[in-house]
Amino acid sequence: MKRWFLLLMILALTLAACQPLVMENAPPAQPNVATVATVDDALAAPDATLPLDPAIRYGVLENGLTYYVRHNEEPANRAELRLAVNAGSLQEDDDQKGLAHFLEHMMFNGTRRFAGQELVNFLESVGITFGPDLNAYTSFEETVYMLHVPTDDAEILATGFDVLEDWAAYATLDQAEIDKERGVVVEEWRLREQTASGRMRNEILPVWLGSSRYDERMPIGDMEIIRNAPRDVIERFYKQWYRPDLMAVVAAGDFDVDAVEQMIIERFSTLSNPADETAHENYSVPSYDATRYLVATDPENTSTQVRLSYMQDAEPLETAAQYRDLLVGRLFYSMLQSRLDEIGRKADAPFVGAYVGASGLVRPVELATFVAQVNDGGALAGLEAVFTELERARRHGFT
Repeated sequence: MKRWFLLLMILALTLAACQPLVMENAPPAQPNVATVATVDDALAAPDATLPLDPAIRYGVLENGLTYYVRHNEEPANRAELRLAVNAGSLQEDDDQKGLAHFLEHMMFNGTRRFAGQELVNFLESVGITFGPDLNAYTSFEETVYMLHVPTDDAEILATGFDVLEDWAAYATLDQAEIDKERGVVVEEWRLREQTASGRMRNEILPVWLGSSRYDERMPIGDMEIIRNAPRDVIERFYKQWYRPDLMAVVAAGDFDVDAVEQMIIERFSTLSNPADETAHENYSVPSYDATRYLVATDPENTSTQVRLSYMQDAEPLETAAQYRDLLVGRLFYSMLQSRLDEIGRKADAPFVGAYVGASGLVRPVELATFVAQVNDGGALAGLEAVFTELERARRHGFT
């Protein structure tokens, strides 16, 4: 069943999310066996499974950890490394709100191999720009750590995988470092949430997310918990959810695939899952039977937007037919955007600017968005212009 509603919002500032609403997919389970090899095959068998890129070295360790390795020569002598954990703020208990994100911060404040600030010093020494949300992010559903390392020095490349291993299982969570980091996260909350865009976003998200687990587990969390959570509560989340069967290691770069695969196997095969493993639940967003609307304002707002949103269940991307639908959708938004851009260049344009596009809101929901930024008093004219172009496309298509 489709899940949808139209959301009209008169805003004051382009909304900037605290955590990205367009989320990367979590580490997938074992890929389906490839049955489509060419475009002709895809056209002949649209329901056949899309193949995994044969250039990717894929494996699953006995403990359940998944890895993907691919040789890529551009840029030369560089590699991208990722540790993806299939757990985020949705997995927090009531006394842990915000601790998935807080734990992400703590990974840079001491591990088994890198005490205190030694990890940050290492990252900076190899040319990695360090900063919150540059090397990692926490969303509702996942936490992902990212490294960009040189490969012309075998020792540095190996150290990169040491870092991933330490993040996976060996953060020290030193009490002094925890107490220092509390203020950092509270300041991040202040800068992102206590603004016009942050306050209005917090009005809008409940309309999208409804009475769901998502609305109860914003990644930034509860600042009282951030200020006061004991170490053992933070560690409980770490031990419960940072486990091999919920992790994937991804490596792509200018390196020898066999050597990199061996580095992964050597470091991650020894990790174990907890004996009292907690079930990983998937959460949903409620359906809506009627149009919803919201007027969001703030004393500090500086501009006005009218936004039309359409929500539907996220579709998997596993078959040739589903991939075709994805491409058709992208073409639709691109052509509609061109029409709106053309209108926007006119002297009497009904909006300052307009945008159309689709993205993942959260894993179970896709969001198609049509936005018009307008001058004061121009909300209805901007909305009518967007509706007109949507209806024109529905009736007549594109030439």
